[in-house]
Amino acid sequence: QQINRYAGAVVALIMSIGYYFVIRNMGALKYVSGAVGVFAAVVIIATFVAGAQLITWAGEQIDDKGIGNGISMILFAGIVSGLPNAVTYFVSLCKENLANIGFVLLAIVIFIAMVWFVIMMTNAERRIPVQYAKRVVGRKMYGGQSTHIPIKVAMSGVMPIIFAMSLMSLPQTILFFFGINGTGDTFWDGFVRLFSQSSPLYAVIYFLLIIAFNYFYVSIQYNPVEIANNLKKNNGAIPGYRPGKPTSDFIYNSLNKITLIGAIFLGIVAIFPIILALCVPSLQGISIGGTTILIVVGVALETVRSLESQIM
Repeated sequence: QQINRYAGAVVALIMSIGYYFVIRNMGALKYVSGAVGVFAAVVIIATFVAGAQLITWAGEQIDDKGIGNGISMILFAGIVSGLPNAVTYFVSLCKENLANIGFVLLAIVIFIAMVWFVIMMTNAERRIPVQYAKRVVGRKMYGGQSTHIPIKVAMSGVMPIIFAMSLMSLPQTILFFFGINGTGDTFWDGFVRLFSQSSPLYAVIYFLLIIAFNYFYVSIQYNPVEIANNLKKNNGAIPGYRPGKPTSDFIYNSLNKITLIGAIFLGIVAIFPIILALCVPSLQGISIGGTTILIVVGVALETVRSLESQIM
């Protein structure tokens, strides 16, 4: 946790310096040179860093004194607070032209379908059956029961999308520092346009990165050899597979297949809004972000589970 705090402070500092340059390049600063300019830069960077640290601290307080999911709860609140704006946008569209009602209804149906799809995939899991052998200790008999190892389809949650999004935003962020915003005819302006969210190439690279990061994240989280060893120690076995290497191989193969399904699901959720905006340009004004829905649904389900366990 301490390492996380320090790493967070370093990332916040780097991003704050980046934001300062973006604000400066936009011409939003009155003082950019001299002693006053330096003071303005220090204040802006310090404010961003302090804000990031405050949010981290607030998240930890929710973890300690609440029901967990601290940072996720703050993200959730930030996303949900944008709902009134979406409703206002829909109402204004209908007021402008009654013909827009069909378009608004289509957007609502797509949103509901996406929420249903995310809930279904978030709760989906592959259950590997496990049988424990009976053993007698003194006068008591232990084991003999059947259980299962649950492997969730969307095990890594929203993390691969966040990693991929951060990586995809790097080229644009670096070039924005130098005042290149994609409006000119130079090679670098074309490069910025290539990495904009309205580009088909962006969607393809983004999708592949999500799959790669999903495999990477699952490989860190899950160790088939360790699971196989634990089963062997506790006299447990997967029916049809010998303890040891055959069991770990079976878990590894099952994990690979499930990870691929989970990665494709995350990729579809992430690039769906981009594809939708390319196909129906009028939908660009509405934020039907797949990542947003994933965070909201994930946090809501986790919170419900935490509350249920507290009540139990």
